[in-house]
Amino acid sequence: MAPFEKVVSDGAPTGEVTEAGGSGPGSLFEQAANSFVDAVKAGEDTAKAAMAGQADPHALVQALAQTELAIEAAVTVRNKVVEAYQEILRMPV
Repeated sequence: MAPFEKVVSDGAPTGEVTEAGGSGPGSLFEQAANSFVDAVKAGEDTAKAAMAGQADPHALVQALAQTELAIEAAVTVRNKVVEAYQEILRMPV
């Protein structure tokens, strides 16, 4: 399992929020963002190496698939955050 997938699938215990530097939702989002950036950079590096003839096509396809999966997961998380925000806006005051 890719690091980004592991962070997203592990999740945080429901209702538990800890101080900064702990293992609360903030640090999970930070880990997920860092894993996303690492996955995209690895895909870019492999693509550059493949264009220069230094990487085999199988490695390129695998890196692009990992990048696509990371982007789809990030978009899904973003959509859920936007949906939650819209739901909060609909709440009566």
